[in-house]
Amino acid sequence: MTSLQNPAEPTPAERFAAARDRASRPRLSAFRAGLRFDLDPFQIAACASLEDGNSVLVAAPTGAGKTLIAEFAIYLAMKQSTKKVFYTAPMKALSNQKFQELVAEYGADEVGLLTGDTNVNPQARIVVMTTEVLRNMLYADSDLLTNLAFVVLDEVHFLADRFRGAVWEEVIVHLPQNVRMVSLSATVSNAEEFGDWLQAVRGETDVIVSEERPVPLEQHVLVKSKMLDLFDAAGAAGTHRVNPELVRLAQGAGRGVSVRQDGRHGGNRGRSQPPRSTFEPGRMDRAEIVRLLGGKHLLPAIFFIFSRVGCDQAVNQVLRAGVRLTDAAERAEIRAIVDERCRTLLDEDLGVLGYFEWLDGLERGVAAHHAGMLPAFKEVVEELFQKKLVKAVFATETLALGINMPARTVVLDKLEKFNGEARVPITPGEYTQLTGRAGRRGIDVEGHSVIQWASGLDPQTVASLASRRTYPLNSSFKPTYNMAVNLIDQFGRDRTRTVLESSFAQFQADRAVVDMARAVRQQEESLTGFAASMVCHLGDFTEYSAIRRRLTEVERETLTGETGARAAKERRQRELASLRKRLRAHPCHNCPERESHARWAQRWWKLRRETDALTKQITTRTGAVARVFDRVTEVLLGYGYLLEDRDGAVTLSESGLILRRIYADRDLLVAESLRRGLWNDLDPAGLAAMACALVFEPRREEGLIDERYLPRGPFRAALHDTQELWSRLDDLERDHQLPGSNPLAVGLSLAMWKWARDGSLIEVLDEAEMAAGDFVRWTKQTIDLLDQLSVVADAPVGATARIALDAIRRGIVAYSSFA
Repeated sequence: MTSLQNPAEPTPAERFAAARDRASRPRLSAFRAGLRFDLDPFQIAACASLEDGNSVLVAAPTGAGKTLIAEFAIYLAMKQSTKKVFYTAPMKALSNQKFQELVAEYGADEVGLLTGDTNVNPQARIVVMTTEVLRNMLYADSDLLTNLAFVVLDEVHFLADRFRGAVWEEVIVHLPQNVRMVSLSATVSNAEEFGDWLQAVRGETDVIVSEERPVPLEQHVLVKSKMLDLFDAAGAAGTHRVNPELVRLAQGAGRGVSVRQDGRHGGNRGRSQPPRSTFEPGRMDRAEIVRLLGGKHLLPAIFFIFSRVGCDQAVNQVLRAGVRLTDAAERAEIRAIVDERCRTLLDEDLGVLGYFEWLDGLERGVAAHHAGMLPAFKEVVEELFQKKLVKAVFATETLALGINMPARTVVLDKLEKFNGEARVPITPGEYTQLTGRAGRRGIDVEGHSVIQWASGLDPQTVASLASRRTYPLNSSFKPTYNMAVNLIDQFGRDRTRTVLESSFAQFQADRAVVDMARAVRQQEESLTGFAASMVCHLGDFTEYSAIRRRLTEVERETLTGETGARAAKERRQRELASLRKRLRAHPCHNCPERESHARWAQRWWKLRRETDALTKQITTRTGAVARVFDRVTEVLLGYGYLLEDRDGAVTLSESGLILRRIYADRDLLVAESLRRGLWNDLDPAGLAAMACALVFEPRREEGLIDERYLPRGPFRAALHDTQELWSRLDDLERDHQLPGSNPLAVGLSLAMWKWARDGSLIEVLDEAEMAAGDFVRWTKQTIDLLDQLSVVADAPVGATARIALDAIRRGIVAYSSFA
């Protein structure tokens, strides 16, 4: 692993070495010559490795310039006449943004985009896509893989995502060995471990880690109207030394110390009247903070608020306060850009979408950014922010995930967020990701993060959070039905087990097994020593101590079970009498060193229990992934998707060939519904509503609908049959020790049915009780499933799916740059 920091002035020897490297790597030299700025050391090291013919894993902070390494890989491929590059990103928004950047660089003829519901120029030499699309291409052995030289896995730390992370591992394991990988990651604490795995499954892979932010980060805490430094001196983040003034303020909270407007302290000095202001600082409202940052030349700023409603409310609060951050020329430019980007939106939809309020905020330099917004609106906000026309954006944390929107300042409204079940503190990794937006390379000398003080915050905890820049990358890989049939079709059952054993999940489990096995060996040595110390010359003290332990357990059961059944009480009394008799009769009972031996025995039993638990963990970890695969295979054999011959060889049935092409979370349920003809009687609107029920995952406040209001006729019958089938499959999965799945969610089905029947936007959003952006997102996921059905399903479902696709791909769903 290479760890690189910014160097001092090079020595003559270093300059000579650099000249020699330029001569040996002409492609890199030519690439550097075409840049407006020189590369950082970690970029040079990564690009040099690529020119040397290796793959690379690059872990560096947000904004450090990792994507430039991907651009060099593209540069290398484009210097050859037929070579191709796939650039993958975890989200469609990132794919769209990268697509537009590459079109500007290489021209529309050379760049394509594949995001599941968007297909632009797929034969191009540079194709941007979501990671799922590449996984599907690998399983289908697509012709587009021909001449593929590089695959860029941007934001590869998404591999840890518990919902989608497995896709990254599937791509890494199944990508042809001659394809080189450029894996770009946020700073993770186990980059070397991840790199070791990449080396094992992909061959020569250099791991390059840089922990240097390109723009230094100054961290502050906003107490009342005073912005205090979090740390007491430059560089103190590494030692967690908190600004003493901040510590005094926090300690004053518990002693009733007042905080004056000038920031100085005043004690009560025994007076009976209360202090002027206790240390509940009376947080500044958003408009005041915007003005404060403007006065300190710290705009543009992103305010991270972990709530969509909170983001919208913050914008309204700032606008009501009369804040205006733009001049007349900027307002004219904003209006021109908005008119151009939104010209295809229907006039009757503008009011429903809140267009005019949104435009008013933009013209005043203020906007929200969250998943509930129409994708087109989010794209405009991103563009205006990049052009420095919007100066204050109130966003949820989704903005931190790789979109190119750096700011001078990041403001954290709180240090906790709702995770779907409870309010939890943000992690060091999340803090690093959020504050990574602060500091624009080539524009700012330093970036700034501002934490708003709240009662109960511990400065040392905040400092620790801000100082820990890394987080571990852990696999979330698990075999699925679709994965199983694809792998068995390619490799057969036995070799598939071997392939799955090469996953990062098993690699990590095996490494943990090594550590646990070492602990077991050490503990077994200790057990031998304890056993020697409790040897009794009169008899087997291990046997005697076991009787004592059992006697203690039964006595405890007797004390806690006084109200139990009479038969149980009598059984315990008989066992107690028997144990006491055996104890007194045992030779060791009369040993003069009995209690000394007993103390060693107690230690022995405790360590024996811990050692047995470790040994059990080793057993469960060894081959864990393959065992899950075996359970998945048994389910597929039971339902006839796989066939087993007399020799135990497993092949795909006709139904298995269909399942092989269904890439959905409910892959088996979809395949089985098609096989049983459960959806044959559905019209296009009914099939759209059914597909929606299969993909929709409601938030806590969504998805509540009385099923009596769902479409009548064939849809009700098909839904009932599909729900019954899900229930049987779920029981079967749990019988096979598989996790099962959630019931179908029909909360959006009626709205989707109406949308497919040409319902108006206002009617559908009112029915869904959902923001426009959410409706667009779920509709596009419905489109993705319908698209698969249109290809794999026989008549009549396949034809119906094609009609349903056209019925719901309209209006705001059809409009967006490429979202």
